[in-house]
Amino acid sequence: MTVTKLAFVTQFPIDSDRPLGGVEAVSVNLVRSLSAYTDLQIDVLTLCPETSKQTTESWGKVKIHRLPKPNGSELLNAVTKSKVLIERYIKQLQPDLIHAHDTYGIMVQDIDITKAFTVHGFIYGDTLFSNGKFRWLRSKIWEKIEKGSWAKQPNIISISPYVRERVSPVSDAIVYDIDNPISDQFFNLTRDEIAGRIFTSAVICPRKNTLQLVKAVKLLVDDNIAVELRIAGSVGDEQYMQEMLDYIAHNNLDKHIKILGRISTTEVMKELMHSSIYALASLEENSPMGIEEAMAVGIPVVTSNRCGMPYMVKNGETGYLVNPFNEQDIANKCKRILVDGELKDAMAKKSTELARDLYHSESVARRTYAVYQELSMNAERKF
Repeated sequence: MTVTKLAFVTQFPIDSDRPLGGVEAVSVNLVRSLSAYTDLQIDVLTLCPETSKQTTESWGKVKIHRLPKPNGSELLNAVTKSKVLIERYIKQLQPDLIHAHDTYGIMVQDIDITKAFTVHGFIYGDTLFSNGKFRWLRSKIWEKIEKGSWAKQPNIISISPYVRERVSPVSDAIVYDIDNPISDQFFNLTRDEIAGRIFTSAVICPRKNTLQLVKAVKLLVDDNIAVELRIAGSVGDEQYMQEMLDYIAHNNLDKHIKILGRISTTEVMKELMHSSIYALASLEENSPMGIEEAMAVGIPVVTSNRCGMPYMVKNGETGYLVNPFNEQDIANKCKRILVDGELKDAMAKKSTELARDLYHSESVARRTYAVYQELSMNAERKF
């Protein structure tokens, strides 16, 4: 049996039960499932802000290599300090194949080793919704760097048709369509619904548009609908968070809004088990993990009618697509689900069926492994 040495270059959490964001969650789920393939020797390479020196640890059969993450601009480091660190360490590992994720694709783009790059998001688009200075200029710089990287990549994994639409016009790469994987445990949960409970999980910031969900809850309360919105996620923008807290206080919504902060995967599962609806009103997303996880549990989803979300939710069948700028639209769609038990049950059944086919980690790992095999065979033919 020929063993393939795989360098899996990505953001990887210190605690696998508490990933920060979708890329870390995807990496944990996919690496765990890929490790079942005995002909893969997997080395995960990640930049870690919590360490001051290089460390290597075992995670099952996988080796995790953590390098100190350089201080300073993420944008600048992706093409300078971080890029140099990653290139040097990959040279030491001498892998047969590289699978890079997110900004790590920029860092490995010039390495002459067979590779695939999973595009998770568009930083240039996200930057436009930030509150920092010169966001338009920073967005333009990111756009040039990101699209330049896509153009250099020979193989790109697209997690959504939305990604393919953005990538294809600027890259000649072979594009493989593979959805993000979620933990198998979500498919094994038994629902214990608490009527009227709405759950959302996202970093609290303008791009995630959490305040709009809060405003929708006010309309539901005014309409005498029993409802509680439970918000999980770290604070990405203090000013935006304060604006949301002020709105909650001013409208006496304390009994109807629960802010949970950043929670573990296990805690997310508990929240979903008790929820009637999963809601996400983001303004820019590709393929949100929260939607996938909710569908696996059988939770109807109310989400934005833009970017990658319409490719995930079948409007009227597994949930509803809404105008993220219109709190009345969000409230109306949530009300339909909350007051119609038959509709909610039908959406739950359809959601689980779709999620098992698309997002189960074993299924995603199998498709990813098939890409690795194809790339390895193509590399052999060159020699």
